[in-house]
Parts: sequence; structure tokens; C-alpha cells
Amino acid sequence: MTVFGMLSAVAGLIKVRFLVEKAIIDNMVFRMHYRLTSTILFASCLIVTANSLIGDPINCLTDLQQHTHVVNTYCWITYTFTLPKNNAKDVGTQVAHPGLGVDDGEKKYHAYYQWVPFMLFFQGVLFYIPHWMWKQWEEGKMRIISDGMRGAILESKPERQARLEKLAQYVMETLHLHNSYAAGYFFCEILNFANVVGNIFFIDTFLGGAFLTYGTKVLTFSNMDQDFRADPMIEVFPRVTKCTFHKFGSSGSIQNYDALCILASNIINEKIYIFLWFWFIFLAVFSGVAVLYSMAIVLLPSTREKIIKKRFKFGTSSTVSTLIRKTQVGDFMILHLLGQNLNLVMFNELLEEICRRIQFGSSSDASPTSVPSAPSTLEMAPIYPEIEKCYAKDTEI
Repeated sequence: MTVFGMLSAVAGLIKVRFLVEKAIIDNMVFRMHYRLTSTILFASCLIVTANSLIGDPINCLTDLQQHTHVVNTYCWITYTFTLPKNNAKDVGTQVAHPGLGVDDGEKKYHAYYQWVPFMLFFQGVLFYIPHWMWKQWEEGKMRIISDGMRGAILESKPERQARLEKLAQYVMETLHLHNSYAAGYFFCEILNFANVVGNIFFIDTFLGGAFLTYGTKVLTFSNMDQDFRADPMIEVFPRVTKCTFHKFGSSGSIQNYDALCILASNIINEKIYIFLWFWFIFLAVFSGVAVLYSMAIVLLPSTREKIIKKRFKFGTSSTVSTLIRKTQVGDFMILHLLGQNLNLVMFNELLEEICRRIQFGSSSDASPTSVPSAPSTLEMAPIYPEIEKCYAKDTEI
């Protein structure tokens, strides 16, 4: 029951939150890193750990029957080995198990199984770090400026109009002050891509150079003739290995004992890492596409126009073109996140108000890009209790 309790706690990372409770500050691919991938890795760590605690991680067969526990402990904390040249030999006639036989050639040592839970936990932390960095950089800005407006349309039209006008006023008064905000997001997005690619090579080093081709070998193995194939999962995660235990005899001479060790935990390890291979490839592709998408947003104003027109279904070509020309990448980033947090109808009303102010100026006849006076900022306080703090942070940049 304790294990299920821990898994439930880990599953909390991917729980669905209502928009009214928490603002959206990233995209779907970003959330796949810190919610889904971190949860998978932490859950895998708990499963491997629980398997080692509940059962015996290693069981060795040796002539030292009275010292079986000693041999088990010794082989677990040191290493075991297999003979790669015997992997493809016929089991039952040529060898007793894949990778075993007479010790007269190259040995492949295995000691990674001690570190699998620690590695999985460490990787889960690595996938969460970019999200933590972005949260520190973002400082709750989107939550503050969209407070009371996330989710559904406000029933009272005067109240909705008042909130939209105040939000449009904030956008206009902080125009061109959000570039560092966008830079922080794009940096963390690039960090996500570098993280998943780096983890692929990290695991490959951990498994002795076997991870990069692990998935393709498994796919090839499944399509081969059963009489002429060697299971790559058994090669990387052998279920039966050899271990040599040394002890002094009664006369003081050194005696060597050859042991066959069953690594039951590798049944779980091989399934975890074949899943991680496919998941990391999938995640790397989508993360790369997300980075290219962000680069297009930064470098191509036409991409920003298409997003406003196609995704948010707003305005005419000339109206959207004017909006994009008058704003910078950071301003677009704020609008894009607002579009994910507000109802589509309310967001379109917000864009209409911003376009009106860009074209005709605000009701106070202030320049859209000028630094606002203190009274105009304080007027926003009844609707956004913390908005003056958010504005102060913007003007300090």
C-alpha cells in the first residue's frame, strides 16, 4: 500500500487543473516534459525500487550453499558479467543461458543495475528543471493579469467590458516591455530540447553505448526468424549472468567459485528502457518542432499574423497586420498566452480594444508606447490587486 501511495503522489504531477485555478504559461510540448516525462521517470524509479525491496534483486547459484547470502551480496555490490560471443548460441545445446558458457574470451561487465533507480530519479529532476526556471522567470505575471477572466465568459457585460478595458490598458502601457519575458520562455524551450537529446546520450553512456540503437534492434528482432535471432533486450539487460567469488581455503590458498546469478529486476528494466527509447525519440521530435515554431515566431512577423488569424480567428488581414507591426515579440508572447487563458470571444474583444487603441489612441490620449503615470496604473488596482507589482517589474527591465 505504501508503494501505491507514493505512485499516487507522483501522479499528482499530471493532474488536470481548472483554468480558473492556475494560469497557462506554456504550451503542450513544454508540459509533456515536466508533467508527463517527469512523472514517467519518477514512477519508474519507484517501481524498480519497490521490486528490489519486495523481492531479491539477485539470486546466485554456487557450490558455496552455506554462504549463498554472502555470494548474493558480493555479486550485487560488485559486478556480474556475460560473454558476448555466446549470445547467439543455441540455448539448451550449446549454452545453458544466452551469454554464458566457458570463460575463455571477452567479458562484458554489468554493474548498472545498482544505479538504475538513482538514474531514473535524477533524470526526472532534469526534466522538471526548465519548468522550475520558467516559473521563477515568469513570476506569476500571467496569473495576475488574467485573474478573474480565465475560463468562461463573464455574464455581466459591463463587468466584462471594464475588465477588458483595464487589461487592454495594461497591454498598451507596457508595450515593448515584455521582450525579456519572451526571451526567458524561448530559452527554457530550447533547454527542454537540449535536455531530451542530452538524456538520450546520457542513458547511452550509462548502458555502455547500447541505448542509441536499442529500439531499432528490438524492432528488427521482432521481425526476424525465431531460429536465427538474438534478443537485444537480453544482451543489454541479461537475466542470467556470471560472477566469480574468491575466498581463502583451509590451507590459505585462494579458491575461485563460479556463480550463476539471476537478475530478476532486469525483466522490469528492459521494459522501462525500451519505452523510454521510443518516448524520448517522440519527445525530441516534438521538442525540435516546437523550437522551430518559436524561431518562426521570433524571425517571421507573417507567422505571428497567421497565428492571430487562423488560431484565434481574429480580424481582417489589414487589422492583424497593423497589430503585428505595432507590437514586438514580447508583446505577442503576452497576447498568445492570454489567448490560451481567456475564452475565445473575450480574447477577440480584447484584441479589438487593443487595435482600437493602437489606431485611435487610448481614452486618455496618451501615447500607446509612453511610460504611464502613476494614477493610470493605480486605477487598475480594483480589478487586479497585484497588477501594480507586475507593472513595476516590467518598467524596471
